Amino acid sequence: MRLFRLLKIAAVASRFGLDEMVLEHEPTGRLVRLSNALQFWRTLTAPRAERLRLALEALGPIFVKFGQVLSTRRDLMPTDIADELARLQDRVPPFDSALALAEIENAYGRPAHEMFAEFDPVPVASASIAQVHFARLRDEDGGHEVAVKVLRPNMLSVIEHDLALMDNFALLLEKLWSDGKRLKPREVVAEFAKYLRDELDLMREAANASQLRRNFTDSKLLIVPEVHWDFCTSTVMVMERMRGTPISQIDKLRADGIDLSRLSEAGVEIFFTQVFRDGFFHADMHPGNIFVHADGRYIALDFGIVGTLTDTDKNYLAQNFLAFFRRDYKRVAEAHIESGWAPKDTRVDEFEAAIRAVCEPIFDRPLKDISFGKVLLRLFQTSRRFNVEIQPQLVMLQKTLLNIEGLGRQLDPELDLWKTAKPFLERWMSEQVGWRGLLRNFKHEAPYLARTLPQLPRLVHQSLAQGPKADLQPQLERLIATQQQQNRWLIIIALLLTGLLGALLY
Repeated sequence: MRLFRLLKIAAVASRFGLDEMVLEHEPTGRLVRLSNALQFWRTLTAPRAERLRLALEALGPIFVKFGQVLSTRRDLMPTDIADELARLQDRVPPFDSALALAEIENAYGRPAHEMFAEFDPVPVASASIAQVHFARLRDEDGGHEVAVKVLRPNMLSVIEHDLALMDNFALLLEKLWSDGKRLKPREVVAEFAKYLRDELDLMREAANASQLRRNFTDSKLLIVPEVHWDFCTSTVMVMERMRGTPISQIDKLRADGIDLSRLSEAGVEIFFTQVFRDGFFHADMHPGNIFVHADGRYIALDFGIVGTLTDTDKNYLAQNFLAFFRRDYKRVAEAHIESGWAPKDTRVDEFEAAIRAVCEPIFDRPLKDISFGKVLLRLFQTSRRFNVEIQPQLVMLQKTLLNIEGLGRQLDPELDLWKTAKPFLERWMSEQVGWRGLLRNFKHEAPYLARTLPQLPRLVHQSLAQGPKADLQPQLERLIATQQQQNRWLIIIALLLTGLLGALLY
C-alpha cells in the first residue's frame, strides 16, 4: 500500500512540477536540468505557489490539511506560497453516509436511529478530518437539535502512512534545498503530525469547545455551542446546533440589519479577550468557522485547533504591541531579551536599529491602513537575524490575528485595529502592574500561604529533634522561601495601609 501511495505522490508531483520547485534550490543546478530533460513533454505555466496548492488538493485530505498548516508558518514560508496555501478551504468531498452511520454504530454500539430521534444522512459540512450531520436527540435526552461530527473512517492508518512519507520528503528537502536547514522541514512535519493527531481525538475538541464556552458565559459578543458529553466519543462529537449567517455573506448580514462596523470591532475585542484575559484562543478563525447570530453576536464553530499562552507570553505581547504603537523600538528589543527569546548577549542598539528599519516605513501611513498582523510578522522575520527562537504559540497567534484583521476589514474597510486594541491593551497592562494586579496575586497566593506557614514550627522542631538524620532540608528551604515571600507581601500591604492612613489623617 505504501508503495502504491508513493507512486501516486510521485506522479502528482511530476504533473505539477513540484520536483522543479525543490531541485531548483540544489546548489549545482544539475538535478533540475536532468529532471526537465526527462520530463520534456510537460509545460509548467502556472505560478509555483498555485501548482503547489493544486498538487496538495489532488493528493487528498491529509495533504490539504498539511497545506493549511504550512500557510500558518509565515515565519518559514515564502510569501507567495503562504498566500496561495491560505486559499485551501477545509472543504473536501464528503465520505459515504453509510460509512458515517457505521462509524456512529461502532462508537455507540447502537445504530444512529436508536441513538437519535432524527438523523440526516446527508452531511451539511465536510472537512479533511471529519464531516457534520444534523440530528435531533430523543425526548428523554432533551429533544435538542444537534450537530453530529463524525471522524473519517480509517484515518489513523492513512495518516501514519502519509506522515511517514512526508517525513522522508522533508529529509530529502533538507539535503537538496539550500534553505533546507534553516526552514527545518522535518520540524514542520513533526509539528503538523502533533496537530493532526490531536484533531483525531474528538473528545479533545469537545473539551476545547467546553472551555471556550465557559470562558464566554453570558457574553454579549460570542456564542459557543453546548457540548452534549453523554454522546461524545473519540470518533463522534455531538454539540448544540447553531443557526446563523456565515460571516462571509456580507450582503445578507447587511440586509438583516447587522451593524458591520460594530461587528468588526467586536471581532477584535473577542480576539484580545481570548488572548489577554484567558490565554486560550480559537486558532482556526477562518470565515468558514464563524457565523453571526440574528442578534449580532458571533458564533464560533470547529474547535480542533486552539492556542494557549502563559502569563509570560501575554506580558511579552502586550509590551510589544504598546511599544510598537508608541514607536518605542528600544523597548521592543529589550522585551525580546528580557523574555529570554533573544540571546542575553544581543546588543540592544543593533536589535533596535533593525526593528526600526523594518517598522518605521509602516507608520508613514494612516493607522487604519496598518496591518497589525503584518507588523508582528515583520518582527518575526527581523528576529531571525538575531537568533531569536520563534515560539510556536506566537506563530499560531500571528496567523489567527491575520485572520481576524482580514475578516474585520472585509466587514468594515475603515476598521482601525490599533485604535480598537490600544485601550484594551493599556487596561490589561494596568491590571497587571497596578494595585489590582497586586491584590489579585495576593488572593492567588493566600491559600498556599495559609496551608504551608503553620507547618514551619513543627518542621523546625522535628529537624532539631532528629538531628543530622533528618532529611527535611528541601521542605525547610521551600517554607523559608514562602516565609520570605509572605514578608514581602506584608511589607507592601503595610506600606499601602500606611499611605492610606496618612492620606486620611492629613
